[in-house]
Amino acid sequence: MTALLLTNARLVGASPSNVGNVGATGGVAPTGPTFDGSVGESGGLVDVLVRDGLVEVVGAAGLVGDGGVERVDLGGRILMPGLWDAHVHLTQWALVRRRLDLSGARSAAEAVALVRDRLAEGPPEPGTALVGYGFRDGLWPDVPTAELLDAGAGEVPVVLVSGDLHCAWLSTAGLRFVGVGAHPTGVLREAEWLPLAAAVDRAPDHLADAWVADAAAAAAARGVVGVVDLEITDNLTAWRRRFAGGFGALRVRAGVWTPWLDDVLAEGLRSGDVLPGTGGLLEQGPFKVVTDGSLNTRTAYCHDPYPGLTGPEAHGILSVPPAELVPLMARAHAGGLRCAIHAIGDHANTLALDAFAATGARGSVEHAQLLDPADLARFAELGVIASVQPEHAMDDRDIADRHWSGRTGRAFAFGALDDAGAVLALGSDAPVAPLDPWFAVAAAVSRSRDGRKPWHPEQRIGLRTALEASTDGRGLVPTAGAPADLVVLDADPLAPGSGSGSEADDADAAAAALREMPVAATLLAGAWTHRTF
Repeated sequence: MTALLLTNARLVGASPSNVGNVGATGGVAPTGPTFDGSVGESGGLVDVLVRDGLVEVVGAAGLVGDGGVERVDLGGRILMPGLWDAHVHLTQWALVRRRLDLSGARSAAEAVALVRDRLAEGPPEPGTALVGYGFRDGLWPDVPTAELLDAGAGEVPVVLVSGDLHCAWLSTAGLRFVGVGAHPTGVLREAEWLPLAAAVDRAPDHLADAWVADAAAAAAARGVVGVVDLEITDNLTAWRRRFAGGFGALRVRAGVWTPWLDDVLAEGLRSGDVLPGTGGLLEQGPFKVVTDGSLNTRTAYCHDPYPGLTGPEAHGILSVPPAELVPLMARAHAGGLRCAIHAIGDHANTLALDAFAATGARGSVEHAQLLDPADLARFAELGVIASVQPEHAMDDRDIADRHWSGRTGRAFAFGALDDAGAVLALGSDAPVAPLDPWFAVAAAVSRSRDGRKPWHPEQRIGLRTALEASTDGRGLVPTAGAPADLVVLDADPLAPGSGSGSEADDADAAAAALREMPVAATLLAGAWTHRTF
């Protein structure tokens, strides 16, 4: 592999206005065997030598490579470790990018109008359904029903998937399409829907793989170098096929679900093991379990009941109780797998942390959207990562204000988790939110979007913390010996006005700047996956 010398780069936080502090403080100084602390003397510029997929040297500008080195002048652009999304469903995200977007619908009637408009352009192919995605009915003034969809779609099968993936709204023909007979409402939630989702997501392998490759290229264009893929399928088999077919846009940690756990354990695969024949880019990921529902469907399992709900599901739904969860986690842990436990309601989070304590398992709680204050310190005490998706707070703030009324001060409590010493990992849960880490960072540091006032600003986290929670533990500075997974930016995210969150900055402008962060190039194991110059 040809070596690559990236010249005249700047480090995050080392913009021309403050380069005099670089190296002197050591806070963002480059590292490596040849760095001599003279960055300030070289105008704040550094050179980075990449060889065999690794960062070999980081030093003051003026490094001289050998004859086999390709030189690329970054022209003062920012260079930092590439970004990770710690929670995606990549196949579903690839599919959603081609589906009817319902995220803007403010009522069931508006959603039906969008369906009618799409059908007016032409019906779906015979044997398929019109699939929409992204509706959130928690605040709708009217009730979605199969009858309402039938009025707009007739005999065309229509399947509309909610933004949180935990329910679907189907026409009568859509119900038949997924194998369901008569249904009182046409809205399938949780256990009624989740086993049927695969029927809608099904696509020929060659087509799904092409769509995934396209989605991965789009992610690379936003500086993404890796994802934790928690797709609900035989994930490892799918990714082995894709890498055998030439996929190479991202590092992938392929999660495993209960139906395929035996196969992974029988292979002796442990979390972090690199799969052969993938160029070192495919790893065995964590064991995933969903223990409760979601906020939008009022199925997240909470200590307190949802307003207006009575009966056995007034507190939400506990889909995997401790009697099942603990043995599952213990078995996975014994086999060397980390555990990724979905818990959204505060009671579900308590029980998930209890299971980590009981089993000694390592891993993460996924989402951790509503927390009992008594559980905050337990994340750090148990070494459990809080894998959170800050953009969800912006999507769900109004729904939370209604259905978690009086409790939202501890909802999406990123600041409190950080203060308690928890390790944060940011993600999108794509397709629930776009696969764009800059959206997650902006939401985490601003708690605002669309010009609205910050929602519970006390739960914001600092920009440096948010960025560090997006680089898979690589920090913000390229280091010798690390994988050459790097992103080149046309703006410094830590510079004033770029989202630093300082009192002098306009919060809306700063958040917008982060969401629109210009990514000039992305390197994966020393190879360009995106480049604009």
